[in-house]
Amino acid sequence: MTGKTTGKTTKDQAAAENPKVDPTDESNRIKDPDEWTTGAEPMTGAQASYLKTLSEQAKAPEAFEADLDKAEASKRIDALRKDTGKA
Repeated sequence: MTGKTTGKTTKDQAAAENPKVDPTDESNRIKDPDEWTTGAEPMTGAQASYLKTLSEQAKAPEAFEADLDKAEASKRIDALRKDTGKA
């Protein structure tokens, strides 16, 4: 079987061609919300809904404010997830 290929990609070939497995690529790393380029934008509807639910479950209604930005909402969600055992 010299010179013939099966047309299938081997695991090594796939790893070499997949940027997600590049250990030096930090473009997809989890970033601190303070580093987000869109962190100052208003929180999303999904963030608002989840934050409201978590604040109610944690019996901490003061954690929810309707005018938060994305970064602050994310930080509060993370804190409340820990407080409610969801992290």
